[in-house]
Amino acid sequence: MSRRIYMDHSGTTPIDPQVLEAMMPFLTTNYANPSSLYTEAREVRAAVEGAREKVAAAINAKPEEITFTSGGTESDNLGIKGVALARKEKSGHIITTSIEHHAVTHTVEHLEDMGFEATYLPVNEFGQVELDTLEKEIRKDTFLISVVYGNNEIGTIQDLKEIVKLAHKHDVLVHTDAVQAVAKIPVDVKDLGVDLLSLSGHKIYGPKGIGALYARKGLKLAPVQHGGGHERNLRSGTENVPGAVGLGKAMEIGKAGLATEIPRIKGMRDRLIKGMLELEDTYLNGHPEKRLPHNAHFRFSYIEGEALLLNLDMMGIIASTGSACSSKSLKASHVLLAIGLTPEQAHGSLRLTLGKGNTDDEIDTALDAIPKVVKKLRAMSPLGHKGGK
Repeated sequence: MSRRIYMDHSGTTPIDPQVLEAMMPFLTTNYANPSSLYTEAREVRAAVEGAREKVAAAINAKPEEITFTSGGTESDNLGIKGVALARKEKSGHIITTSIEHHAVTHTVEHLEDMGFEATYLPVNEFGQVELDTLEKEIRKDTFLISVVYGNNEIGTIQDLKEIVKLAHKHDVLVHTDAVQAVAKIPVDVKDLGVDLLSLSGHKIYGPKGIGALYARKGLKLAPVQHGGGHERNLRSGTENVPGAVGLGKAMEIGKAGLATEIPRIKGMRDRLIKGMLELEDTYLNGHPEKRLPHNAHFRFSYIEGEALLLNLDMMGIIASTGSACSSKSLKASHVLLAIGLTPEQAHGSLRLTLGKGNTDDEIDTALDAIPKVVKKLRAMSPLGHKGGK
């Protein structure tokens, strides 16, 4: 079998060899429980705290502001529910957007079932929150705004700093799901001003099953998982020591790569976009400039993305039609519908997300293969191929 080309790095990433090397002692010889008192346990505890320092340093936070979780989904749950359930009155208003990851939307919906109220902001055609629209939705009882920093499907980056300024003017907290943004663009929690930020290991060449929540010092959160009071009573359960060590290393490598590896990836991505848009009736979803540097999301008129995906898979190109969490669903992506696409247009979309392992030769292969598949599918399409979007 010829070498396959992996272009689904927003779905997950391969573990970095340096990350695996850092984790190995804690999967083998250094297996003590970090909550115990003997020497071996104290050494493991030191490794966990060292990892916490690395995660904090990568986003300009304090170590005590970092809570280790099982991943981005748990971080979103802990951040949003934690703020809501810490309120004396178990009510109030939350604002989020119509393009959030399900880890955010389903969490907010759960709080609605508990008596909280929520507004799901519309976005413009590029997937951006417009500040005047946001300000009109802020109420006296609004206590939290949750906005994804870089969208997991279309790659659009929000003007988060301005959103935070607006929110804080009204004494409203801001949570951001930065799972796709961390290690792709600079993320500085002090500069952004956010109160809560979620991140995940397996999106940045770290292990699966580990993530972190940044919560600004002094912010009151209620735990959503109870037990022995680990992680400063915020997240009970014996720590995932190898995962935490791996996440710390991945964050360290990722921050260093912002100046070296990310520009190379962006260059390949830009060449991919330029080449694809030369194909007739092909469009870019998301913002043309304010987008994650590894993300290219296209829609092709007159074909279905699922058929395109399967044909590319047979040719050795691994891609996605949207977020991995929704890949088994036949429903049109809520993100693509939110930016104004019809279900038919949404179903004709393809997401290509690049990473450290991709090469210029692989971009050449994709630029040769994808137009051929698109033309073949259009020739077979019952939708016709005459003008329009």
